[in-house]
Amino acid sequence: MNVPKVSQPRVVIVGGGFAGLKLARSLRSDRYQIVLIDKNNYHTFQPLLYQVATAGLEPDSIAYPIRKAFIGKENFYFRVANAIEVKPEEKVLETTIGPIDYDYLILAMGSSTNYYGNAQIEALSMPMKSVPEALNLRSLILQNFEASLLTDDLTERERLMNYVIVGGGPTGVELAGALSELKKHVLPNDYPDLDIRRMTVHLVQGADRLLPGMSVKSSTEAFDFLKKMEVEIWIDHQVLGYDGKAVRTDKAVIQAGTVIWAAGVRGAILPGFPNEAYARGRYVVDRYHRIEGCHRVFALGDIAFMQEGVNHPGHPQVAQAAIQQAVNLSKNLNRGIDEKLWKPFTYKDKGSMATIGRNKAVVDIGRFHSKGLIAWYLWMFVHLVTLVGFKNRMVALMNWMVSYVRYDKGIRLIIRPFERKTV
Repeated sequence: MNVPKVSQPRVVIVGGGFAGLKLARSLRSDRYQIVLIDKNNYHTFQPLLYQVATAGLEPDSIAYPIRKAFIGKENFYFRVANAIEVKPEEKVLETTIGPIDYDYLILAMGSSTNYYGNAQIEALSMPMKSVPEALNLRSLILQNFEASLLTDDLTERERLMNYVIVGGGPTGVELAGALSELKKHVLPNDYPDLDIRRMTVHLVQGADRLLPGMSVKSSTEAFDFLKKMEVEIWIDHQVLGYDGKAVRTDKAVIQAGTVIWAAGVRGAILPGFPNEAYARGRYVVDRYHRIEGCHRVFALGDIAFMQEGVNHPGHPQVAQAAIQQAVNLSKNLNRGIDEKLWKPFTYKDKGSMATIGRNKAVVDIGRFHSKGLIAWYLWMFVHLVTLVGFKNRMVALMNWMVSYVRYDKGIRLIIRPFERKTV
């Protein structure tokens, strides 16, 4: 891997997401050699991937070069690679560009899409966990309308214009709202010779309400917002399969040319640990983020399962939890190798929010609840300040302002056509 040996202990961090980036930035370079490994050379702001998919933002508005984030940081090394396996006994991480030994290993690879073992869904649905996947979805949405213009078969045309989103969490709700706004404000101007009113957005949720991680009040208000936006909502429906033309649930069949899978995630875990180190598809960690049964190996973010009393039997797989964990671990490591000086992690729930569309959002912060315009402004503010890089914040803000004034999303480009899989 060609990383020089130095006198300081080597900290190897796998993953340049919220946790990995925060940790690497916060560690003291005079105390540790810091090596960050990621499969991409950029950090992705995942909460706004749906806006790339629906032509609201370009990828470079939500992605930031990792090397640029560490300009001027001494004793820091970044390598593009995939992690393959951990050998805790040897203190070695195997990667696609060779092995690297470590003194401290922090795993922060985030999560991948969870299809719950349904191979048909995995093969034919559209995930949205990365920039390339969001671009694929954007291309497919636009390609479907181009194909709709070319067919005289009304059934096929309607199928191409039907979209099923599986999963009623924040991603599913926000994506359903964005597609509905495309239908109302943008697509009728782009395709005047199509009856866009026949386009239908379906949101399928396996639980008994939308946004199960938020308050019942927010769930009800999000439901009402989406119904007014003409989204078809299917509550308490379990998706069984999708053959490329129709979605089968345990209670209905929905014709659709595109299925977007937002129904769950699983930790992107690596092999090499004892069985007791895994639980619910994540690493079992103590309140100091140490993986069960392993010395000086830690896990943060989506892949970490920490039981913090009855209130937190596993923290939510969200950015805020990952960032808080990274801050705590960096402070402990910066205190030195004497673990008696370390402080246990305590999660502070700073609230949840979801946007449904123009002037429509829901926010829960402790006992404070908001909906509508105020919640929408809060959502924009939080996402803008969390984006990495001043330029990204400005570009995102300008795009949102133009879209708000003109009722338009100006990035409707098929840069690289997406080829559908067949079965």
